[in-house]
Amino acid sequence: MLRPKIPTMPLPTGVVTPPVAVHPTAIQPGQLVQPAQQLVVPAAPAPVPAAPSRPTIQVTPGTALAVVGAGTAVVLVVGTVLVSMLLATAVTAASVAVCALVVRSLIAPPTRPRRR
Repeated sequence: MLRPKIPTMPLPTGVVTPPVAVHPTAIQPGQLVQPAQQLVVPAAPAPVPAAPSRPTIQVTPGTALAVVGAGTAVVLVVGTVLVSMLLATAVTAASVAVCALVVRSLIAPPTRPRRR
């Protein structure tokens, strides 16, 4: 019937270095402990010259006017879209309300004339 597929362990594809084995050592009483080796600290590397910074943008009056115009256009377009979505929602709600009134009047029993 249905048998589950057991994933197989993929074989390594690159150079594999075996893990370093750590062998514990015990200190015997009376054995001298060797002083720690002095650490050799490499000299500080030579300073790398700073990469040239990005070129600065020159803002001219024409560029500023273009940016302001583009921002205004974006605001107007987004505003128009949002207002149209709100208007569509309002029209839909009104039409649903009218349909509900019509269905209610069709389902309701006829009213009796008033007695005088």
